[in-house]
Amino acid sequence: MAGALSHINGNSVLHVPCRPDPKQFPCRAFKVSMLCNQSYWASINSDIEAHLKRAIPIREPLTVFDPMNGLTFAAPRSTAPTLCVAACELVGGHRDVALPAASALWLMYSASFIHEHLPLMQSCRPKSDVRHLYGPNMELLIGDAMIPFGFELLAKSDDPARNNSNRILRVMVEISRAIGSQGMIHKQYHQVESYRSNNTKSNHLEKIKKHKGTLHACAAACGAILGGGSEEEIEKMRRYGLYVGKMASGVERNDEELNKLVEEMRASATKELRGFNEAKVQAISNYFESNFMCAQV
Repeated sequence: MAGALSHINGNSVLHVPCRPDPKQFPCRAFKVSMLCNQSYWASINSDIEAHLKRAIPIREPLTVFDPMNGLTFAAPRSTAPTLCVAACELVGGHRDVALPAASALWLMYSASFIHEHLPLMQSCRPKSDVRHLYGPNMELLIGDAMIPFGFELLAKSDDPARNNSNRILRVMVEISRAIGSQGMIHKQYHQVESYRSNNTKSNHLEKIKKHKGTLHACAAACGAILGGGSEEEIEKMRRYGLYVGKMASGVERNDEELNKLVEEMRASATKELRGFNEAKVQAISNYFESNFMCAQV
C-alpha cells in the first residue's frame, strides 16, 4: 500500500493509510491495525487536510479563496481535530463521518489563531513569528468567515441515508459552546486583558485556566457523538479530552507544580479510556502522552 510524504510541524512524515475501504467494511467494524502510532495519527491528519483542501480549493475570486486557503493552514497544528476522529473510531464509528467535524474544529482553531495574532494587536500580545501575507483587513475578515464556513461543512455532512441529522445538530451545539462567548472567545478576551494588565489581574488568569482544554473536550465528545457512542462513552471521551487539552496547554507555568499536576491528569485521563478497544486506547494514549508538551491549544 503506497504512502505519501509530507511535512508536519517541520518534520517529514510518511502517511500510510491505516483504515479499510468504507465500501468493503461496515461503519462500526473498523479496527486499528498499525506498526507505528505515529503513522496512525499522520494518516488522520492527512485525511483532515485532504478534506479541507477539497472544501477550500484555490479558485476565483482569488482575493477570497487564496487567503482562505492560506490562512487555514498557516496556524500551528492543534491536536483537537485529530482527537475528534480518533474518538469517533474509538467508539466504533468510521473515520469519514468525523472528518467534517474535525475540519470545522481545524477552521475554528485557525480563526482563533488569526484573531489572536492580528498585526494591530501585537502591542498587547506576545511577539510571534507569524508572517502576515494578506494584510490586517483580509486576516480579520477571512478569520471571521472561517467560523460560519466550518458550520457549513457540518451542515453539508447531514445525510438522510445515515440518519445522522440529530448527531450533526448536537455537534453544532457542542462546537458553538466551545468556541463562543463562554468558550474560546471568552478565554481570548481574558488573555488580552491579562497581557494589558501585565498579568496582575488574577481573575483574568483564573478564567483563562478555566477554559484550558475546552477545545479538546469538545473535539473528543463530538467524535464520540458522530461515531454513535453511548451517553456514557461520550462523557468519558469529553473528560478524557479535557485532561489531554489541559496537559497540552500547560495549565500551570510553575515548573515545580507542573510535573505533579500532569501526572494526576494523566492518571485521570487513563481511567476514562478503560473499557474501550485496547489497540485503539494504546494508539491514543501513547500519542498524547508523548506529544502533549509540544501541542498548541
